[in-house]
Amino acid sequence: MKLLDLHIDGFGKFHNLSISFKDGLNVVYGKNEAGKSTLHTFIRGMLFGIERARGRASKNDTYTKFEPWENSGTYEGHLRLEHEGTVYRIERSFQKNNKDLTIVNETLGKEVEPTKALLDELLNGLSETAYNNTISIGQLKSATDGGMVSELKNYIANLNTSGNMALNITKASAFLKDQRKALAAQMVPEAARSYASVLGEIRNIEKEISAPEYENQLPAFQKMKNEVQELISSKQEEKEELLQKIARGKQVLATHQFTDHDSINAYEANTESIYQNYLESEKKSASKSRKVFSAAAVVFGVIFLALGGYLFAAGNANVLTASLGIPFAPVSAASLMAAAVLFLCRAILFMRDKHYQKDLTLYSTLLQEIYSRHLGDSSITEEAMGVFKERMAEFKRLFEAVQKSEAAVAQLTKDISELQQKQSSCGQYIEQQQRNQWELEKKLEHLTGCKNQAATLKHVLEENERLQQELSAIDLAQETMTELSTSIRDSFGLYLNKTASELISGITGGIYSSMSIDENLNVFMNTKTRLVPIEQVSSGTMDQIYLALRLATAKLIQNGRIQMPLIFDDSFVLYDDERLRTALKWLVNAYQGQIIIFTCHQREAQMMTANQIPYHLIKL
Repeated sequence: MKLLDLHIDGFGKFHNLSISFKDGLNVVYGKNEAGKSTLHTFIRGMLFGIERARGRASKNDTYTKFEPWENSGTYEGHLRLEHEGTVYRIERSFQKNNKDLTIVNETLGKEVEPTKALLDELLNGLSETAYNNTISIGQLKSATDGGMVSELKNYIANLNTSGNMALNITKASAFLKDQRKALAAQMVPEAARSYASVLGEIRNIEKEISAPEYENQLPAFQKMKNEVQELISSKQEEKEELLQKIARGKQVLATHQFTDHDSINAYEANTESIYQNYLESEKKSASKSRKVFSAAAVVFGVIFLALGGYLFAAGNANVLTASLGIPFAPVSAASLMAAAVLFLCRAILFMRDKHYQKDLTLYSTLLQEIYSRHLGDSSITEEAMGVFKERMAEFKRLFEAVQKSEAAVAQLTKDISELQQKQSSCGQYIEQQQRNQWELEKKLEHLTGCKNQAATLKHVLEENERLQQELSAIDLAQETMTELSTSIRDSFGLYLNKTASELISGITGGIYSSMSIDENLNVFMNTKTRLVPIEQVSSGTMDQIYLALRLATAKLIQNGRIQMPLIFDDSFVLYDDERLRTALKWLVNAYQGQIIIFTCHQREAQMMTANQIPYHLIKL
């Protein structure tokens, strides 16, 4: 089979791209990021299809990586190839919802059914894994010489023991050993004794949980605690109301400057005294006899003063004493003295009136202030004094109510304290009950665990027997796989060594004549003088050996001949110029079919031109 041409409608960076291939050697040149990997992936996708991964893996899978950059609705293309003289055109759509595959037989001019049998015929029976491990040839990927040795030895070992890179007998054997170890670890040799021990523990736990202290009294104590709490709350509310009432009563008493019962009585007595003094002062101030006496004293004083002055001024010539024959001097002096006494009495009475008026004003002011404060009216009347006494009686009753409330508060405080003690006791009982219930739950959990363990152990002997059967099966599988790998190594491995040795001699220019693998799968390169362990060859030589092995494997898998095109993807990067020249000359002579070389270097084309090796150049 050989590739004729391809057309990409949309794939990665390419859109509406056509490329033709020719017989013999084709060189596809492009700088890095030119799209060589995209083109190579497109060819493989046209032959085998591209499946989209699921879940998180779909973010970085091949399908997502090569979705068209432009016009995502054209994720498709076609590939034309020739197989045994017949030209076929493979048309594929890679859309996840429209994975159409069409195969047209252009030689007969008709569409054919794309069956698996037809595809196997076109691909010479190669699966995608075999394709990737044989005719699609890259370089060894490891960055270090040690890594390249490990990769190459693994490749050779797997081919020698299984005949297929997709089947790794070494890993399969290691997997079976791990499985055997895991199964052996699951066996319980002491199952019977453990089962008897667990049954005894179950009996002890059941005896413990039947004790009286594990009887659940928690709901009763919780109910009692809630009832006590409600009673405490009720009494607290009552206490708060009384305290507010006491505070208001004391505030009223303090506003009127009363502190206790005696202060109210003293204030009432003092007000009564002021009121009596007010009445007495008012009575004295309003006395008529004193006013008449005062006026008479003034009148008679004036008369005696006038008489004394007349007698004194007239002397003996006055009419009064002269007619009576009385000396005027004593009469004049007596008159003046009487006038002075009367005026003095009037002054005394005036001063006494002023004193009574002052007292009246003082007592009146005090009473007005008291009545205004307590009665809201400053009028001084006998009814006002009665209302005042009733007001004082209210204060006394208020004080007595405050005292009773304080006594009630004290009793409530005592009751609340007792209830709080009772509540605390309930809390302690509840805590103890909770601890008991917690212990009971733990014991029940442990009991459940023991019962589950007993149920598990009951089947352990049967499980041990089943595990032993699996262990025997694994042992048999390992023995069979060892015999199979030996048989493959003795058949396919020998052919692989022979075919690879023939190719190695040509690709290395005769430096190494053959390759050999011992029973421990150690790889040696043969020269005329000695065996060289593969660890001692250069990285370039290892790449040559790898290429020879890939070609040998492809030839053996395809029944001794290579019908598919060889596709090289930067396979000669590690080759120096001499090795590259030798490899290209050898490759053209060793294989007459179609060869496609993807490269980011121009030296392959330059070297083929210089050595007159015909080739078809495709530039990206």
